[in-house]
Amino acid sequence: MKILYILLILTTAISFYACDKKMIGHSYETDFTKYFEDFDGAFVLYDYNNKYHIRHNENKCTTRYSPCSTFKIPNTILALQLGLITKDSSTMKWDGEKRWLEAWNSDHNLESAFKNSAVWYYQNLARETGEENYKKFLSETNYGNQDISGGITNFWLYSSLTISPEEQVTFLEKLYLYNLPIDSSNINILKEIMVIEKNDIYTYSGKTGSGKKDGSPDIGWFVGAVELGTNIYLFATFIEGDNASGVKAREISKRILKSIRII
Repeated sequence: MKILYILLILTTAISFYACDKKMIGHSYETDFTKYFEDFDGAFVLYDYNNKYHIRHNENKCTTRYSPCSTFKIPNTILALQLGLITKDSSTMKWDGEKRWLEAWNSDHNLESAFKNSAVWYYQNLARETGEENYKKFLSETNYGNQDISGGITNFWLYSSLTISPEEQVTFLEKLYLYNLPIDSSNINILKEIMVIEKNDIYTYSGKTGSGKKDGSPDIGWFVGAVELGTNIYLFATFIEGDNASGVKAREISKRILKSIRII
């Protein structure tokens, strides 16, 4: 029954792509505007086994934006690789400073800091990681514009570092195929804490990111993967506009993925 269900999902998804009106090479352009509410945004998905993309709003798919808390994905594996934290030894004491999100105002370990996007936890890691390690890693992985000039604790927070939705998906592909300068055991730790939903059919994983900056639009990200059968679907959703957030981007992502029968 499980195999039949997976085959049904794959057949439905392939039919969706095949019926799309505009195909360029191994790329399908489609219109998911109805899922984006009042936000301007982009969605890109890469079907690894079949080697093609589908895109909504192609121009935005290739435009770079601040990664915000989606940078916790590379931040986590780099900190693990450098031995700054381990799976079993990662707890940091809260400094007592009250921050705007109540979930941040407590001690955190790696899993809770990742899932709650505890900025202070990752800023502490960033200070220990240091500029040279970031520069080396971002260069080796070709991550976005590789610009950390915004400061060691802020460069990914609506600052100097930028990356496009398309590049987010490329980075995720390297992650899921273990094509990064990171030990596989450390990648596995990250993949485990990225999981949002897991059942007998698929594993749905991802990370949100939100950004606010005076004089600029609010932005939101959700990037991740669906492991379905022997295939991997890697995706990134970006939105901007009043009250855009990672939570909103996550909701939009799920609606789109359901509409094309990936989950």
